[in-house]
Amino acid sequence: MKNLAIIAASTLFTTAAVAQTTAPAAPKAAAPSPAAATPAAPVTCKAQSVEKKLAGAALKSFMTKCQTDAGTACTKSADDKKLAGAAKSSFTKKCTTEAVGT
Repeated sequence: MKNLAIIAASTLFTTAAVAQTTAPAAPKAAAPSPAAATPAAPVTCKAQSVEKKLAGAALKSFMTKCQTDAGTACTKSADDKKLAGAAKSSFTKKCTTEAVGT
């Protein structure tokens, strides 16, 4: 009888301890920017314009803004990498071209 009481008490405490544990939080994924898109699934300005089915003035406006935003992001990335001179120019040009798409 004494053993039964001990088993019941230990089961009660074990169940309470397990119920109070929490699952670890899932890591948050950052939203990819057009300039930092992976080669496997590029999100280019051109691809976005096709997806949105833009044409005419709306397409021109969207592409101009997207190219400007990509250039700004690429320049910031070059600054973060501490590039200067021809290396910075080359990197920024290539990065912007990849972000805009063909």
